Amino acid sequence: MRTLLKRGKRWLYLAHRWLGILTCLLFVTWFVSGLVMMYVGFPSLTETERRGSLPRLAWDQVVVTPREALEAAGQTRFPRDLQLSMLDREPVYRIVGWDGGQATVSAAERRPITGVDAEQALSVARHDRRAQQPRLLGKVDRDQWSVTARYDPLRPFHLITLGDPDDTRLYVSARTGQIALDTTGGERFWNWFGAIPHWIYLTPLRAQVEMWRDVILWVSGVAIIGAVTGLWVGLLRVRLRRRYASGSVSPYRGWAALHHIGGLLGGLTLLTFVASGWLSMNPNRWFGPRAPSQAMHERYAGVTAPRWDLELAAVHATACSDVVEVRFAWLGGEPQAVLSCQDGSTLVCCSSAAQPAPPAVSRLATAAQQLLPGVPIREAALLTEEDAYWYSHYLQRRLPVLRVKFADPDATWFHIDPTTGEVLNRADRSSRTYRWLFNAPHSFDFWFLLQRRPVWDAVLWLLSAAGLIISVSGVVIGWRRLSGVR
Repeated sequence: MRTLLKRGKRWLYLAHRWLGILTCLLFVTWFVSGLVMMYVGFPSLTETERRGSLPRLAWDQVVVTPREALEAAGQTRFPRDLQLSMLDREPVYRIVGWDGGQATVSAAERRPITGVDAEQALSVARHDRRAQQPRLLGKVDRDQWSVTARYDPLRPFHLITLGDPDDTRLYVSARTGQIALDTTGGERFWNWFGAIPHWIYLTPLRAQVEMWRDVILWVSGVAIIGAVTGLWVGLLRVRLRRRYASGSVSPYRGWAALHHIGGLLGGLTLLTFVASGWLSMNPNRWFGPRAPSQAMHERYAGVTAPRWDLELAAVHATACSDVVEVRFAWLGGEPQAVLSCQDGSTLVCCSSAAQPAPPAVSRLATAAQQLLPGVPIREAALLTEEDAYWYSHYLQRRLPVLRVKFADPDATWFHIDPTTGEVLNRADRSSRTYRWLFNAPHSFDFWFLLQRRPVWDAVLWLLSAAGLIISVSGVVIGWRRLSGVR
């Protein structure tokens, strides 16, 4: 038994030594890039930016009805999204199907729009509030910033620089003419030190979604083993009572001592960060989806046929003077239109009296019953303040919000915008568990810290510093081992 224990301990030390050499540089990269990501996220087009690029809707040119637009696009069901907005100087319907496919139909001529040339894309960019001297940079299919699959239905893009002080670039779809993405010079610079190394977001790899996912799972899985073995070795080698001859609790000196003591103090933090990062990839699909299914959406809408039964004149009569977009939908079997104004306000049309009025909470709760038919609603409450499950952190949450809790085996919740009736997300027991296994230990987005933002920053900087002490000292030790320096 003693021989087996000796051999096991030797293999443990060897495993940690070589796993540390393999992973310490990764840990340094992850901690440094994580600090950058606290302040600069990966480029995306926010709702405010998207609406800021839309000109006022030319109602006088709109002659095609939503039903006719759906017919022209060949839709056999009411789509996931149906909008009316401008494509430069022409009103168009933008249609997103349940399969993710997108279509654009002229609202002036009932003509499908299948392509947008460079000159028209440049005209689209000129409507952006930030545009000063727009200039076409060329055409791109996929690059570092548009690598993810959600942009596939819009590829390729006309890449346009706005000539503003932030060096903003727009990606205008050559298929539909809509702006899909914007990036600034600062975002592009800092992401090379932030999200790209942190997520291993190399364009050729990230374009292969499953391969990229497997790489992240395997790399972070090996890193977890390295962290566990390090913590184990550190505990085996420490002496708190019967100290070593030097009087130290550690048998090591120099960088090795720093690595040992740092690992004892910050090893659990390092393990927590990497393990929660591994969980972020949802290994083995342990955690449920956070978006309602198509069937849920359609039951909630109450209509699946490709039609919309209100007159456009009624919508126009209730619209703000600077409306930039209209979204057509169904709610509990009744048609409604959500109108977005340039100042960011929202109107909802129409009640039977053709007056703009948001859906009543009782009506929303009745419609929400169809999300999970046959399952009783345990609670429907209007939240006016953020809490541990509905909070703003990188993503701005809407308030107030209606939270509907069902008494199903998965204890499913839905969050619904009481102004528009839109189902914002779905959260079952597994996704709420994910919040505590990934978000909390990885981003430390605890409510009491987020409410005191300088404290949140200080905590993450302190924990990251502990992780950097371990990983940087590990890099030095590994380099000395490989180079033969003692």
